Amino acid sequence: MESRKHIRSFVNQTWQLRYGAPVDDATNQIIWSFIVAVLSLGAWAGAVHSGSLPVTYGRKKALLFNNVVAIVAALIMLFSRTAQSFEMILLGRFLYGYNVGLGLSVHLMYLGECSPKKLRGVMTLTGSIFIGFGKVMGQIIGIKELMGTEEMWPYLLAISGVPAVLQFVTLLFFPETPRYLYIDKGDAEGSKKALQWLWQEDNLKLELDDMQKERESTQGEKAKTVKDVLTSRCVRWQLLTLIIPCAGVQLCGINALYFYAFDIFRESGVPEDQMHYLSIGLGATELITVTLCSFLIDRAGRKKLMGYGYLLMGVTMCALTVMLSIKDLNSWVPYVNIALIFCVICIYGLGPSGVSMALPADLFLQAWRPSAYVISGTVNWLCMFLVGMLFGYIVNGLGQFCFLIFVAYTILSAAFLIYFVPETKGKTMIEIMEDFNKLNFKNRAADTEKTDVDLATQF
Repeated sequence: MESRKHIRSFVNQTWQLRYGAPVDDATNQIIWSFIVAVLSLGAWAGAVHSGSLPVTYGRKKALLFNNVVAIVAALIMLFSRTAQSFEMILLGRFLYGYNVGLGLSVHLMYLGECSPKKLRGVMTLTGSIFIGFGKVMGQIIGIKELMGTEEMWPYLLAISGVPAVLQFVTLLFFPETPRYLYIDKGDAEGSKKALQWLWQEDNLKLELDDMQKERESTQGEKAKTVKDVLTSRCVRWQLLTLIIPCAGVQLCGINALYFYAFDIFRESGVPEDQMHYLSIGLGATELITVTLCSFLIDRAGRKKLMGYGYLLMGVTMCALTVMLSIKDLNSWVPYVNIALIFCVICIYGLGPSGVSMALPADLFLQAWRPSAYVISGTVNWLCMFLVGMLFGYIVNGLGQFCFLIFVAYTILSAAFLIYFVPETKGKTMIEIMEDFNKLNFKNRAADTEKTDVDLATQF
């Protein structure tokens, strides 16, 4: 909130310095909107490259390169005020977006390929946990008492370069992923050494056997392209299981909820200068529940957490829509609405938010996985861009009834996940593939069985 005011003021000062007149409100709004939206475009570009870079250079080198991008972005943002250039903010935001889009996919790929199957869900969920942690930290350090000031906003924009430096340095001591070394490069000895370093165990026969089976099943296959994933029948149900929840992260209504939260807080009598503290509370709630999800994901399973999570989100948002429609009937109704907002955020953190990040590592074999991450990243960031562009018009047209659009999506997603998708908890990649093949080739199996019966009858 504070940094937005200071950046828009900087844009106005820069414009006046160049052209001798202040920027008009419409132009300032367009520049600010593009500063916000360019992050999504950069993230999409990063997601597209998340399929080729980790295949060509390996997961570790792709992450190292990605951290260099973040460090460059931080430096550009840091010196934007000195150079009197708001275009540097745009460029820095685009590079930050690229860093997020590429890094999120490759980071999850790295974790998924380094983890034992019993910890695969927990490890991939750390991505969601640290995203939630980053949101809360950004909200905290962005308050006016800390870095949300006229003097400090360039440092606030550049602070994301600090974790990039830390990750770059620490990654130098980590090995390449064992599955990449064994399955993609055929380096059995290097894979074994990486496993021993990561797991600190000597008995690795089961994991090496699993990788051997996966390598044999994809022997001679090149890494699949995005077109292969989109058109191949053998991963059709995996693709549906990936796209629906990944789109749901943006289309489940969580951004609408954050938008409406401030209006509801205001109606409840919360002072305007206290709003940012409540926004920290919302972010902290999401962080706590995503962290709790990490303890549940390998016990309850992905299917239940996502399916019933979407179902409960839909039901709670239905109740919220009703309560928003009668908010003027009684003074206690806004407080009920606040409670419902926190309920939806809790459900979102416990299920859909975290579990969706574990899906590409769970659903796809090695040859298909990089392109699966491209698709999941593309769906996520394009949906985010569309929601950002269209949501204002939807709210203006429908008011609180805009939640009903998200309710329909969450209910349909819940039905699909609960009734059609097999569980992946505690299974090897080959076992997961066999489960999905029963769906991918269901009709073909039925046709084969019918043919066998007909032939048997004839003889």
